[in-house]
Amino acid sequence: MSVQAPQSPVEPTVDYVASCKLPTPFGEFAMHGFQEQHGGREHVVLTMGDISGDEPVLARLHSECLTGDALFSLRCDCGFQLEAALEAIAKEGRGALLYLRQEGRGIGLINKIRAYKLQDGGADTVEANEQLGFPADMRDFRVARHMLDKLGIRRVRVMTNNPRKLDTLREAGIDVVERVPLMVGRNPHNDRYLDTKAAKLGHMLFS
Repeated sequence: MSVQAPQSPVEPTVDYVASCKLPTPFGEFAMHGFQEQHGGREHVVLTMGDISGDEPVLARLHSECLTGDALFSLRCDCGFQLEAALEAIAKEGRGALLYLRQEGRGIGLINKIRAYKLQDGGADTVEANEQLGFPADMRDFRVARHMLDKLGIRRVRVMTNNPRKLDTLREAGIDVVERVPLMVGRNPHNDRYLDTKAAKLGHMLFS
């Protein structure tokens, strides 16, 4: 089973584009836009408070999930995690959320719909991706290093259940001082999905 796609020898890099204010139900964030130098894929970072200095920044690397983030799907926990992360940053008054355009663990929205159809037929989330000819996870989190670097963030407390995110940041020279579990949104529609992520993708959902 191929869990992760081989990383490209060319590390994705980004250009900073612009920043603006973004008022939300959780408080006012600053939204920073970035564009990958190769391929043009766009990402954003939402920050709150003073993120400069040596004090670790509460952060989340959140992969785009249109179905969960915008359409309120109960098939995953993505929308719940996005909301919980923004709430946590607002409560602390300081933090950063990296919104990475890597839909469907990197396979894209239309292929994600195809994968969902296979799951409707009995496949789990990993089997569905593989039946479509993809590794279980095609995301490349190395792009996050460049975004954090351009914002001057070198030390983080990462809200995640995914050890790959921690490993990527550490390998890129980011000082990960703490993992903050983000276990929200389990429901009857995503029980199997979450159990599969723990069993096959190594997500830390039981600690």
